[in-house]
Amino acid sequence: MDETLIGIEEHWTSEPVDRALRALSGDAADVSLVLNDHGDVARRLADLGELRLEAMDRQGVDVQVLSLAPPGAQVPSAVDAVALSRDSNDRAADAVRAHPDRFRAMATLPLVDPVAAAAELERAVASGLTGVMVYGRVGDVMLDDQRYDDLWAVAERLRQPVFIHPQVPPRAVRNAVYGGLGEPVDLALATFGWGWHLEAGTAALRLMASGALDRHPDLQLVLGHWGELLLFWHGRADGVARMAGLDRSVTEYLRQNVWITASGMLDPALLHHALAVTSADRLLFSTDHPFQDPSAAEIAAFLDAFPDDDGRRAFASGNARRLFGLS
Repeated sequence: MDETLIGIEEHWTSEPVDRALRALSGDAADVSLVLNDHGDVARRLADLGELRLEAMDRQGVDVQVLSLAPPGAQVPSAVDAVALSRDSNDRAADAVRAHPDRFRAMATLPLVDPVAAAAELERAVASGLTGVMVYGRVGDVMLDDQRYDDLWAVAERLRQPVFIHPQVPPRAVRNAVYGGLGEPVDLALATFGWGWHLEAGTAALRLMASGALDRHPDLQLVLGHWGELLLFWHGRADGVARMAGLDRSVTEYLRQNVWITASGMLDPALLHHALAVTSADRLLFSTDHPFQDPSAAEIAAFLDAFPDDDGRRAFASGNARRLFGLS
């Protein structure tokens, strides 16, 4: 059995991005950044060398596909977003060149400027990056807005998977839905406990409902956390496809255009449900470094939950090689 293990949702951040995000105020500020300050998370996010490699060796992870931690380089100024994205992608490419047998990296894009985002994706891929991590909303503009259609065309042409990552809900939603229970609980509800995942799942569903996957049938999406709840609601969501007059059902898009990763949630019950909805050749391993830190024993026990060796190998590394074009 091929024992190679490739994690495809493994986060990092840079000092310029962190400084720029923390300088934002009002509605532009991302309250979830406080989660980066828990324990040694900030130190581990900033490291693209020995500290990260030691963690990988301890877990038995051979390769990390690096991605900028949320909310990426999303700042309101297009000029700043372009500069931060270029700098981040260059740093990620440098990390891959320094450790070519251990790291690959996804691009981050200045989505506030869709034309610049498409150009930066072209440049990042030319520099050796693979795939791109985006978020479902840029300010008040949703990812399914027509202004992003050219970006999806570039991603489809370059065969670059688009990972839709969770992000904190807008302030109005936090106040109306997730507030009133006290600061720690409010934050947990709005982020890792619930709100993050509804945001990402809704963004993917809206992208389907907009017809983006009909216009770009070869575009491949990635969803973390076992599908951001969509795998548990696919049948009901098929009604959205019917009302929108789409070419396929939501269930079909999930099976043909969406890849699912575990994000460190190594629960066999979630695996078994995913296998009941989609196929093993659509599932991807990830630890959600450094926010989750499963041990080698926990990873091995989870891999043993696969019903056959073929599915286990595909999940551990084969699917990542195929989707991200890894040698």
